[in-house]
Amino acid sequence: MIEAIAVLAVVLSVPVALACGAVPFARHSAPRSRYGLVRGRHLVTGATLAVTGIAVLAFIAWYTHEDQHYDDFGSAMLVLLGMLCGALLVFGLGPFVPWTLGVLGRNAARLPPAFRPAARHLAGGSAWTSPAVALTMTATAAAVAVTTVMFAETAQGRAHYQPRAWPGALIVEGFSAEQAAAVRAALRHELPDVPVAQDSGGAGSPSVESSEGLVWTNPCIGDRALLHYLTGDPSVPYDEGTAVVVSADEEETGSVLLRYHLPGDSPPVEKTIPAITVRPADPRMEAVFVPAKVVQDSGRRLEPERLITDPSLHRTTADEQERLDRRLGETATTYVERGFQAPTDWWYVVAGLLLIALTGALAATRAAGSERVLLRVSGRSAAPSRTLRFLVACRAAAGTACGTVLGAVAGCVIGLLLAWPLTAPIDWDPPPRVPFDTPWELIAALVVGLPVLAAAIAALTSPGQVVRKARKTARITPG
Repeated sequence: MIEAIAVLAVVLSVPVALACGAVPFARHSAPRSRYGLVRGRHLVTGATLAVTGIAVLAFIAWYTHEDQHYDDFGSAMLVLLGMLCGALLVFGLGPFVPWTLGVLGRNAARLPPAFRPAARHLAGGSAWTSPAVALTMTATAAAVAVTTVMFAETAQGRAHYQPRAWPGALIVEGFSAEQAAAVRAALRHELPDVPVAQDSGGAGSPSVESSEGLVWTNPCIGDRALLHYLTGDPSVPYDEGTAVVVSADEEETGSVLLRYHLPGDSPPVEKTIPAITVRPADPRMEAVFVPAKVVQDSGRRLEPERLITDPSLHRTTADEQERLDRRLGETATTYVERGFQAPTDWWYVVAGLLLIALTGALAATRAAGSERVLLRVSGRSAAPSRTLRFLVACRAAAGTACGTVLGAVAGCVIGLLLAWPLTAPIDWDPPPRVPFDTPWELIAALVVGLPVLAAAIAALTSPGQVVRKARKTARITPG
C-alpha cells in the first residue's frame, strides 16, 4: 500500500509541476512597466502550448470513446498522457494572466465605477500580481477538472454497480475450516437472535450447467435458510434434490448438470438433477442454488465458506459490523451491503485546491501597486478607512475573478475530455457508458463565490499593512 502511494505521488508530481509552471511563466511574461504590454512571442508560445494540450486531449478522448475492452496498462498510460496535456494547457495559459489584467486595466473606464481603480491597480503591478493570479487559475482549473471527472466516474459506478448481497445483509468470509466454529460463535454473540445462513460453495465446489448452456462455476450450496436468502421469498419451495436457478431470464430451466472435478487426472463426475427457475426481486442478484444434501450424497465434505444474515429478518447496522470486526480481529472479514456508495474523499482534494486558489487571490491583492492612490485614499494614515476597505475588497474580487474564470474554462475542457479515458472499460465484457451531468451549478458557484469570499476576507482584514507598504514604497515619512 505504501509503495503504491509512493508510485502514485511520483507519477502525479510531473503534471502537477508542469501545471504550476504557469506561475513563473506568468511572472516572466508580465510587462515591467505600468503601461507596458505582454510581448507577442509569449502569447504565441502560450497559445501554441495550450492548443497542443487541447488537441492531444481531444485525440485521447476520441480514441477511448467507444465502449470496448481497453488494456489496463494502455488505459493508464493514456490517462497519464491526458493529465500531462491538461497540465500543458494550464501552463500555456500563464502569459494570458498578465494579458487579461492589462486588458482590464486599459478598459477600466468600461467597468462599474467600484472596480475601475481596482482594475488599474492590478494591471499597474502585473509583474507582482500575475504570479498570484496564475496560482489561483491553476488551483481552480485542477479543482474544476477533478470535480468534473469524479462526477463522470460516480455516474458510471452507480449505473454499473453490482451488489454482492441483498441490502442490509451481513457476509462473513475469509476464514478457514478450523476457524468456522469460532467465527459462528462470535457472530452469535454479537447478533444473538439473528438467523444465519451458511454457504458452502467455493473452491472445489461442482460447476453447474443448465440445458441452455449457462455455466456457474461457484454455485451457492446450503439449506433452506440460504435458499430463502437468495430468493428473498420464503414461499419458494425447498426440495433436497432440486436445484433453484435465481435468474431474470424468461426461459425455464428444467434440469442442471453438476460436474465434480476430482483430484488428479481422473475424469470429472457428472450428475443431472431437476431444477426450477425463480425470478429475483432485483435482476442484478442472480445465482444458482444447489441443496447441500445433493453434494453430500456424492461423498464430498462441505465446509462453510460464507455466513450470511438474512436482511428480511435483520438489517445489520454499521455499529454492529464494527463490534463484530473487533471481536473477529484477523480471523475473518465482514461486508455489509449498503448499495452504491459514492466516493467522497475527493472533496478534501477540491477543498485544498480552493484554499490554494483563495491564498493566491489574497496574495495578488496585497501585491497590487498604485501606492499614491492608496495613500490618497487613506489620507496618508495607517488607520484603515471604509473607503480603503472597499477598494481592497474590490481589488480582491477583481483579481480572484480573473483567476477563477480562466481556471474554470481550462478545468472544464480538461475534465470533460479526461473523463473519457478515465471511464474507459477494462473488462472483457464492457458495459456501455452512461451520460453524466456536468456540475455546471457547482462550477458557477465556484466562479462567483470565490471572488465574493476573497473580497469579504480582504475587507474584514485590516488594510493597515497595505497602507504601510505603500508609505514605505513611496518613501514618505510620517509627520
